[in-house]
Amino acid sequence: MKLIIFGATGSIGSQLVRQALEQGHSVTAFTRDPAKLTIRHDRLVPCQGDVLDPTAVEAAIAGHDAVLCSLGAGRKGTVRAVGTRRIIDAMQRLGVQRLICQSTLGVGESWGNLNAFWKYFMFGFLLRPAYRDHVQQESYVWQSHLDWTVVRPGAFTDGERTDRYRYGFPGTDRTTKLKISRADVASFMLKQLADNTYLHRMVGLSY
Repeated sequence: MKLIIFGATGSIGSQLVRQALEQGHSVTAFTRDPAKLTIRHDRLVPCQGDVLDPTAVEAAIAGHDAVLCSLGAGRKGTVRAVGTRRIIDAMQRLGVQRLICQSTLGVGESWGNLNAFWKYFMFGFLLRPAYRDHVQQESYVWQSHLDWTVVRPGAFTDGERTDRYRYGFPGTDRTTKLKISRADVASFMLKQLADNTYLHRMVGLSY
């Protein structure tokens, strides 16, 4: 497939780029700073642009089969929602349907998966702007007319790809470890390209 990845130089995005190339996909890596893209491959096309710029986003998406969104903004919480909205608008204008978007465990009904530390310190205090950004991001996705899947991973770790994780658990489940490696998040997101089980659904992901 011909894929475009937004947030391609981030911690999840770089894993998406690497694994997508390993799987034989052609990849466009959309990033503000192509110099941060350390991977070189004949099926990889760097694309410089600002995800908040509708013209740049639409021009980049044209001609692709699917879009993977792993936008990050640290604790600030200012880019994910607006950037995702720009992506959705461009996809709908161009007729590109498949969107796989990375959010976070804790949004919506998955709030019930969290422990007190994550509810009241991390998302309730330290990461409150980022959490609000993800909530708004998800609302834009589910209101769209795209073929979307939202992946809600637990806290990121630097572990290896294992492909041994839990997913699709209900919001009442309190038994997950609330963490998962970035490599496994990317692996699960890419698997959605060939699996419609979670089409138009939000899916939790954790060890």
